[in-house]
Amino acid sequence: MNTEKVIFAFFIILAATLNFGFFLGEIHDADHHNVYELFAALVISLIATVMKFGDRTHLGAVLLATSLVADLQLIVAACLWAYATNIADGGMTEDLIASVVSMSGGALLANVISVVLLVVETITVRR
Repeated sequence: MNTEKVIFAFFIILAATLNFGFFLGEIHDADHHNVYELFAALVISLIATVMKFGDRTHLGAVLLATSLVADLQLIVAACLWAYATNIADGGMTEDLIASVVSMSGGALLANVISVVLLVVETITVRR
């Protein structure tokens, strides 16, 4: 068993599941979305992105692109959350939490594509 591949797959799948955990719930209810889960999803997504830099194949480039999309959307979501809680006069409104969750949803879609590509790559590897 290749330990490097196991760790690589672990971080890709963990990024997707943490993102899913944050995304799940009523889109406009901040009580259904934990800021620490968003933070964990962002950190793990960034780690997964760094791990994808070494792959020089075409599939590796697509995996990196999906990870960069997820990172960008999670960073925007975190910035929106920070703006809502620290700068905005109205605090975390339903509109702002809906925007945060929507950005997380886009990142989730990118993570799902990444997981699907990982599975396809795993299936096509010949022994």
